[in-house]
Amino acid sequence: MAASKPVEAAAAAGGGGGGGSGLPRWQVALALGAPLLLGAGALYLWGRRRRPARGKGPSERKTPEGRASPGPAAPGGSQPDGPGHEEMSPLDRAQAAKNKGNKYFKAGKYEQAIQCYTEAISLCPPEKNMDLSTFYQNRAAAYEQLQKWKEVAQDCTKAVELNPKYVKALFRRAKAYEKLDNKKECLEDVTAVCILEGFQNQQSMLLADKVLKLLGKEKAKEKYKNREPLMPSPQFIKSYFSSFTDDIISQPLHKGEKSDEDKDKEGEASDIKENSGYLKAKQYMEEENYDKIISESTKEIDVQGKYMAEALLLRATFYLLIGNANAAKPDLDQVISMEDANVKLRANALIKRGSMYMQQQQPMLSTQDFNMAADIDPQNADVYHHRGQLKILLDQVEEAVEDFDECIRLRPDSALAQAQKCFALYRQAYTGNNPLQVQAAMKGFEDVIKIFPRCAEGYALYAQALTDQQQFGKADEMYDKCIDLEPDNATTYVHKGLLQLQWKQDLDKGLELISKAIEIDNKCDFAYETMGTIEVQRGNLDKAIEMFNKAINLAKSEMEMAHLYSLCDAAYAQTEVAKKYGLKPPTL
Repeated sequence: MAASKPVEAAAAAGGGGGGGSGLPRWQVALALGAPLLLGAGALYLWGRRRRPARGKGPSERKTPEGRASPGPAAPGGSQPDGPGHEEMSPLDRAQAAKNKGNKYFKAGKYEQAIQCYTEAISLCPPEKNMDLSTFYQNRAAAYEQLQKWKEVAQDCTKAVELNPKYVKALFRRAKAYEKLDNKKECLEDVTAVCILEGFQNQQSMLLADKVLKLLGKEKAKEKYKNREPLMPSPQFIKSYFSSFTDDIISQPLHKGEKSDEDKDKEGEASDIKENSGYLKAKQYMEEENYDKIISESTKEIDVQGKYMAEALLLRATFYLLIGNANAAKPDLDQVISMEDANVKLRANALIKRGSMYMQQQQPMLSTQDFNMAADIDPQNADVYHHRGQLKILLDQVEEAVEDFDECIRLRPDSALAQAQKCFALYRQAYTGNNPLQVQAAMKGFEDVIKIFPRCAEGYALYAQALTDQQQFGKADEMYDKCIDLEPDNATTYVHKGLLQLQWKQDLDKGLELISKAIEIDNKCDFAYETMGTIEVQRGNLDKAIEMFNKAINLAKSEMEMAHLYSLCDAAYAQTEVAKKYGLKPPTL
């Protein structure tokens, strides 16, 4: 089975491809040079495709508006309480008070500045909306310096009521809402700012990014804790197990348990098969009746049967697959600590726990587990294969290639490792802008698919590299070959659909292929996520939110769920901004 994402196995629940998260988002969200925005569903992703405007530094919006010192706002340069005061209009007097406040502001005398801005507000004719909004915004700037966030938000609200598209007031209020922990309101304001600025200001983009991530993490933590366990699709499960070659629990019965040296009589083997919960669980695996595996493994564990270690590992694996890492960890810990257990079981448990740690963003613990697995079972090709994937996620490409080479040395027929090594070399050359190395990596892909013509992963990864090189026609051919080999791999249809958008700007064909992916596998979160990002850019925000919510319910990790919530919250914020201010980002 080809992995749907080239090297994300280390970040998935122990190594399987076929998921909907991880490293390859650069292909979708950062399709640089593409005529369409692909996959940039979250607001903060838009800015990665646009060059920030120059001169937009961190201090840009700290100063109030208007002259920084009292200029000739009145005849003879008089002030509100000086000579000629009686001859000034109310607006002139208000402007003069504001200018005096600006002088105090520049001198760091914020309390005096606030008094002057308050005077300007009281003097200003109520019909002078633009001037009055400026005075409120300036007073908010002074309150900001005193860290009086509630007053900042109140004054900015007044300014926005008077001038609904007032960027400075919206952004200042967004920052105040952030300090007040009003993330939803903060996101709506900064979304409006980003749209008004055409996504050109790095300062507002960074705030949007920060708030989206915080909101996503908060929501995912609560949702993931209370979520109902969900078994992935059979395609995902088979793809997951196909990434292991030295995994005892995934081997067919006749290759594993029946060859056990202790079973010297055929009758004894039959009796064990009938009464062992573990062997029943293995039977269910072969029948793809995955829902019964955890319960049958538990029966073996409860009686401390002969296959207790295998049952613990099998149960832990399926806990990981349904997204229950908390339940999986004790089982993995126990297997790892069983010094009398088969070393391959312990190494496999270390690989899966290490992958779990990486998914939980604990790379040091993850690295420790992979290194321990290599120490206790140095001839296990799976260790190097999966550690190579981990190294790519950590951007340690040279070490990743070394691990893939060791995997290939131990298992020369490992087509998956060969293909992923090529992809690692390609990414290194591509990001390093080294044309000669890119050319060598592309030739490497040709060699892999020639030597391993039945390896769908090779075609899929080659297609992604070809897409980078804008060799769209050939990339399309590679996806077709991948589909011929694995017609039930939904994510290949998603990638092919994205290719149609980037290559031919054929929105209908792209959506048709992504819909086909959902038809093949209605648990393919990657398909729903991609559909959602496209709907965002078409301006169909309600449809986008629906798609993101479906992906959220299928997320296989808390980290993945947090990312999806960020996408969903960004789309929702845009709907609110459209209602309030009539603002919408550009659409396809």
